[in-house]
Amino acid sequence: MDEQNKNLLLATVLSFAVMLVWFVFFQPPEPVEDPNDPAAVTETVTTDGVATAPTSAPGATPVDAPTDQATAAADAPRLQLDTPRLEGSISLVGGRLDDLRLKDYTVSLDSDEIVQMFKQVGSEKAYYALYGWAPGAGLTAEDVPGANTEWSVESGETLTVDTPVVLRWDSPAGLIFRRAISVDENYMFSVSQNVENPTDADVSLAPYGIVARHGEPDGKKFFVLHEGAMQMSDGILELTTYSNMTDLDVVAGEGAPATVERVTETGWVGFTDHYWMAMMVPGADQPFKSVVKYDPRSEIYQSEAVLATRELAAGETIDVNTQLFAGAKEWETIKEYQAAGVDRFIDSIDWGWFFFLTKPIFAVLHWLNLAIGNMGVAIIALTVLLKALLFPLAYKSYASMARMKELQPEMEALKERAGDNREKLQKDMMALYKEKKVNPAAGCLPILLQIPIFFSLYKVIFVTLELRHADFFGPFRDLSAPDPTSIFNLFGALPWAAPEAGSIMALVFIGVLPILLGVSMFLQQKLNPAPADPAQQMIFAWMPWVFMFMLGGFASGLVVYWITNNVITFTQQYLIMRKHGYKPDILGNIKGKKAEKAK
Repeated sequence: MDEQNKNLLLATVLSFAVMLVWFVFFQPPEPVEDPNDPAAVTETVTTDGVATAPTSAPGATPVDAPTDQATAAADAPRLQLDTPRLEGSISLVGGRLDDLRLKDYTVSLDSDEIVQMFKQVGSEKAYYALYGWAPGAGLTAEDVPGANTEWSVESGETLTVDTPVVLRWDSPAGLIFRRAISVDENYMFSVSQNVENPTDADVSLAPYGIVARHGEPDGKKFFVLHEGAMQMSDGILELTTYSNMTDLDVVAGEGAPATVERVTETGWVGFTDHYWMAMMVPGADQPFKSVVKYDPRSEIYQSEAVLATRELAAGETIDVNTQLFAGAKEWETIKEYQAAGVDRFIDSIDWGWFFFLTKPIFAVLHWLNLAIGNMGVAIIALTVLLKALLFPLAYKSYASMARMKELQPEMEALKERAGDNREKLQKDMMALYKEKKVNPAAGCLPILLQIPIFFSLYKVIFVTLELRHADFFGPFRDLSAPDPTSIFNLFGALPWAAPEAGSIMALVFIGVLPILLGVSMFLQQKLNPAPADPAQQMIFAWMPWVFMFMLGGFASGLVVYWITNNVITFTQQYLIMRKHGYKPDILGNIKGKKAEKAK
């Protein structure tokens, strides 16, 4: 077998093997939990599906509630929220932030409907953030505000960047609770919980914050993307998918399947979707209990930050400050929050196992996009930079491949002399390689180097918000989505729509980018003559077109990268082979003829 074809076949097999391992086995690890970890307070969930305040009684049972409680919460008086990037409202029942929309993002390219982040209790798939206090010594559940407490507005009319609001509730025990809420120009809320004790009795209580969602969110699940709970605990990130949350062991003191972490210095906890997330962020050096749990009775997925119990003496006042991020996973914005003190917040973006590649690749791509102003052109420019970086290795590889072509006559002579003695042939060929200083495996290197880069760029294009609805040109208005063109309507020339993305028709009637990918792979293959073995000929003949259909449903930005990479690789290999005295006969190889060798 021609050594070049051996290398290409080996590289192809290895590529498919790595892809199989990546897609099947490289899943985020399940969190490790300690079922014997003592819990200072426990959470309960009402039977109507509304997350409630913690209770200091370990193993407490759920609190029964009227069946119309969710409806009452939905009909509660509200305080409006309006910033340059957010709109919504705060329910005065529970002081719950359960109505939040992102002004800068629409649900699709052809829609004016903006993305809804939080949804009110009582609506389908409710999603919200809730704060409260767990009662300690000297208090009962009725003495502290919870999920169903109706607050009054002490100051402020509309929550804006410049106008915070303050809510107030007077406890039957005589305590005065205040909750001051402010928001910045992006997606970070600051919540200050204040308790004043004008009574003569000393009490204790624990502040907490909850992010809860009723039912698993709709939408297709992608195994290369984490969606579910995230816990950052003193620099250690734990990911728990929604499906894994239902399989957690019941933790003593929590009364539900849960995972519990003790955070001593810095951390955050919440839920992440493909492009949006909600995270509770207690202040730095403020120890808290980080909890992720699932209530199977009401199908509530819940994350909690329960802070240490505070002693409140008679006549004293305490303040507890926490933050809540609720919005889009914008790299620049999250990076600014990390610089401001939110530890490792940039890791809330799912960079994957190749994070050491995905992070710098995205940083360069982001910079190129800002400089050029077009994400498609930025991907092409990034591909050129990557190929330039790898050029020294590629040069050695292609030079070795060219020298292999020069050895073809001698290799054929060795085969004739060895006959059926394969051991002698192998020994003589290795001696020839050593004498001529040729590495037969060098041809695999450029392809093998592309594997981690391909996966890393695939991850970047798939998970980062900056690629969502990113424009290229013409019909290519979203580089995170598959090619919108199709042979079915002659790429828009015929007066009917292309097949819906993801359908079988779309897989068959591919677009212009996958076709260009197949052609570029075909031409790159034809730099070398077809192998003599008919089975190998068939494999190599089908390979470009198999890849063409296989990658046809991938993000168009990734296909743009692959096409650019193929064109550059073809050019490099052609020029290097010419430099070493071998002139590829591309047209002859396409017609099935033997390539001419330079004399």
